[in-house]
Amino acid sequence: QVQLVESGGGLVQPGGSLRLSCAASGSMFMIDKMGWYRQAPGKERDMVATIASGGSPNYADSVKGRFTISRDNTKNTVYLQMNSLKYEDTAVYYCYAFSRTYSRVFWGQGTQVAVSS
Repeated sequence: QVQLVESGGGLVQPGGSLRLSCAASGSMFMIDKMGWYRQAPGKERDMVATIASGGSPNYADSVKGRFTISRDNTKNTVYLQMNSLKYEDTAVYYCYAFSRTYSRVFWGQGTQVAVSS
């Protein structure tokens, strides 16, 4: 099992910045990819950014150039730096971990990001 705990969400004005953190614990040996998804009210959960072990990051088109994902393997933590936030970035952000070998997906409990003036 893998446990994921997000932090760093909150209320921010348009154009502002937030940094999300996701601390992972448990059987991290099985994890190939980590990242962030988000779900706005009434919408599906969509990929925001992912990063594979030793791989390049992958971003949704809507956040390219504004968001940066990074991973500290020594701390089993993945970060999402969000700059130039827009109203449409408002959502619950979920940390995600994927094991290809075991065909398992793990989710955090989510952290709310609200962009409002």
